[in-house]
Amino acid sequence: MSTKIDFKRELKHLYNPSAREVSIVDIPAMNFLMVNGEGAPTSPQYMQSIEALFTVSYALKFMVKKVKSFDYGVMPLEGLWWTDNMNEFTTASKDKWKWTSMIMQPQYVQEADVKTAIEQVLKKKELPAINKIVFDNFHEGLAAQILYTGPYAEEGPAITKIHEYIHKNGHELSGKHHEIYLNDPSRTSPEKLKTILRQPMK
Repeated sequence: MSTKIDFKRELKHLYNPSAREVSIVDIPAMNFLMVNGEGAPTSPQYMQSIEALFTVSYALKFMVKKVKSFDYGVMPLEGLWWTDNMNEFTTASKDKWKWTSMIMQPQYVQEADVKTAIEQVLKKKELPAINKIVFDNFHEGLAAQILYTGPYAEEGPAITKIHEYIHKNGHELSGKHHEIYLNDPSRTSPEKLKTILRQPMK
């Protein structure tokens, strides 16, 4: 019998923050499937990255369950967002945004597993972004975060609240704006979307 693991529960301090107050977390190094790209969140490139990441993540989940007898829930989609000049991030055209789409993978997943999963997926379907997937370690470190509920386009005040909290506590912004999407936007109304907003700091 496989062991069922809920990593969102195991990592509650990272994936279930307060919706009322900004919290500080020290995020350890974790492994992710990642796709790098450029363009708006509505661009074909971005949507293709999401499809590839989830398809391979589910292939890995079933492979690990069968071969290693560990069962776990696939983690939510995460995104790093930035522009070359971060002072222009909120004013620049979204077509100029750069991003990394990514899904956290548990310690049971190794690079050889990822290669096998990608090969299995390619036998069944063609995914434009699958060859862009990389399996890498990401260490975010110290960051501030809050849970936001509502449309993606109206995140501004919550992001400002995080930035003000960081500055008020004597820190500086560091790294890329980070979002973790807890709902499927195709199945959830905009006003009910839950997103973890995270900002690394130093």
